[in-house]
Amino acid sequence: MRLGVTTSPRHRTAYLDAGPQTGPLMIMCHGWPELGLLWRHQLTHFARQGWRCIAPDMRGYGGSSVPNRIDAYAVPEIVADMVELHDSLGGAPAVWVGRDWGSPVVWGLAAHHAERCRGVVSMCVPYLARGFTLETLVPLVDRSIYPAGTYPVGQWDYWLHYRESFAAAARHFEADIPATMAALFRFGSRRSAGKPAITANVCARGGWFGEAGRAPDAPRHTQLMSDADFAALVAAFGATGFRGADAWYMNDRLNAAHAAAAPDFGRLTMPVLFIHAELDTVCQTTAGRLADPMREDCTDLSEASVEAGHHLMLEKPDEVNRAIDAWLSAKSLV
Repeated sequence: MRLGVTTSPRHRTAYLDAGPQTGPLMIMCHGWPELGLLWRHQLTHFARQGWRCIAPDMRGYGGSSVPNRIDAYAVPEIVADMVELHDSLGGAPAVWVGRDWGSPVVWGLAAHHAERCRGVVSMCVPYLARGFTLETLVPLVDRSIYPAGTYPVGQWDYWLHYRESFAAAARHFEADIPATMAALFRFGSRRSAGKPAITANVCARGGWFGEAGRAPDAPRHTQLMSDADFAALVAAFGATGFRGADAWYMNDRLNAAHAAAAPDFGRLTMPVLFIHAELDTVCQTTAGRLADPMREDCTDLSEASVEAGHHLMLEKPDEVNRAIDAWLSAKSLV
């Protein structure tokens, strides 16, 4: 893998580059709290097939710019980062892949810049034409799991915690970064199915880790990533902190306005693949209504499921890659 960087007066994007320089583009946008490096399994797999695979560190992460302003982390700003990156790579239409917060960026790019997209792949976060905002998500909460009287905003309570205690949230994550990452990167579990997610009462607990104000000491799930990749992740957040990464949650108004400005009411007509993470208790899309709006607003939608948790591209990389392979072939994108 090669290291690359593109800079403009407004932003710097660092990225990993794998595969032949002349291959068709596949650009992979990571989520919270990650790096482009965590697409390693997909980078190597698709590079071997002749794709030029690009995995940027998103705004606020790793080697990319970490602006101070909170509103610098709105989706339209990050979509603009990806447009600049795409132009620097030649601008040929690409297959865009997103997971977690990388997905709203890819969705936003598809809605506003369809000419840049041969196809779109998303994991965990489905397309919401009104924007990936708390106000859009709460009406879709599965009230059989999250009764309104107990869980007013369902599994999205942690989003409120950022709004109410933004500085404290970052401080708690930064208190012991190795322990934080060990706590956040866990395998999915069948035992959690149908039960409230741990994100559903973060405000009541006083933070992600409760009164302790730091992640507990617990063995990490070493099979999710190598020691070297874990060390790189910890080092990156030691340098940047969590403020930029957390700020992605703080721009609902700007993100909703950006979604509302999309042509054709945000309807997507390019080939789309959504991969459900069956054991993801936060972005639970195999039950409930969270994925329903996507099915109305994507005219060429394919769906696949992987029995894995939120970090499915790390937990079940071969199954994720096979799902993308099958879709690329079915849609004649190879």
